[in-house]
Amino acid sequence: MPLALIYARSENYCIGRDGALPWELPDEFAHFSATTDGAAVIMGRRTYEDHYCELPGRLNIVISRQPGFSLVAGVALANSLPDAIVLGNKRCHQVFVIGGAGVLRDALPLADTVYETVVHAQIHGDTFVDAFDFERWSSELIEEHPADTHHLSSFSVFKHRRSIPRLS
Repeated sequence: MPLALIYARSENYCIGRDGALPWELPDEFAHFSATTDGAAVIMGRRTYEDHYCELPGRLNIVISRQPGFSLVAGVALANSLPDAIVLGNKRCHQVFVIGGAGVLRDALPLADTVYETVVHAQIHGDTFVDAFDFERWSSELIEEHPADTHHLSSFSVFKHRRSIPRLS
């Protein structure tokens, strides 16, 4: 089954600061929302704890090994990434991993698509994603967005794809 990652990072691979995104980029968030609408979104417990709510219009799945971890209504719990992927694929046409850094790292070998936004800035933060190697992937620039009055930094959105042999 297809699996995609979607995340935004700065040029120095920062993805977070103090439990939040370290930037406000409304058009980048609109890209995230449109791309994941109607799909399953998988996140780690700490990513979920950053907002404690359901992302509307999606099947929200939180990975936690804590039995009985408390979630808001409408959010599903899985105890591992493989269990979360199976749950997402049972209920949705597309499954996305949205964070945090460790879940993205663990999911990359299973993914056939990665939507990566590069925010053109050096950001000070406390959470960083690995510098993934997309050399053997087919990469396409799907959006260039300049800095403007609503976006302090410019950003580029890439779609990386590869074929993964699937077991029958």
